[in-house]
Amino acid sequence: MTEDLRISMIQSHIIWEDREENLGYYGELLRRVSGRTDLAVLPETFTTGFSMDVEKQADTMDGRTVPTIKEWAKKYKLAVAGSFIAKDNGKFYNRAFFITPEGEEYYYDKRHLFRMAGEDKHFSAGDKRLIVPYKGWNICLQVCYDLRFPVWSRNVNNEYDLLIYVANWPEARKKAWKALLHARAIENMAYVCG
Repeated sequence: MTEDLRISMIQSHIIWEDREENLGYYGELLRRVSGRTDLAVLPETFTTGFSMDVEKQADTMDGRTVPTIKEWAKKYKLAVAGSFIAKDNGKFYNRAFFITPEGEEYYYDKRHLFRMAGEDKHFSAGDKRLIVPYKGWNICLQVCYDLRFPVWSRNVNNEYDLLIYVANWPEARKKAWKALLHARAIENMAYVCG
């Protein structure tokens, strides 16, 4: 870690299954933090909500979502992280992204699908972890339910400084959320943002 890293967690409502409204809404929220943050973290599946209607809600990598995020990052001079429902090679993923103002793009497909909501019946699981170099920091990007699997986030040889979980975690389980975030920070000796 060579520099301070200012992080804004954009925690707000998601308009159910309305990509255009959500893109407009979150674009405005990012405009408001421009100049005051280095990294804005959006919720999991921020363009649609945690929908299982993947056929209708998925976006391709060259669809509306990714180019819009790239535009925000460049225009507002900040990195943007979050996730969206992606269609890629005929499969659907809960795909996390980390896009820098310089146009660097990093993607991670959620590894641990939340079977209690049927996510495993609609989405394909990822199989690769992601470490993003940004402003002198090494950042491990994960998604929501990955938080419950400590081995998947193990900080082997201190390969990362910051662990980010983009999530759409339910209010009813917020005590578990907070406890698990603290646990991941302690066991990995790293900063955790969730």
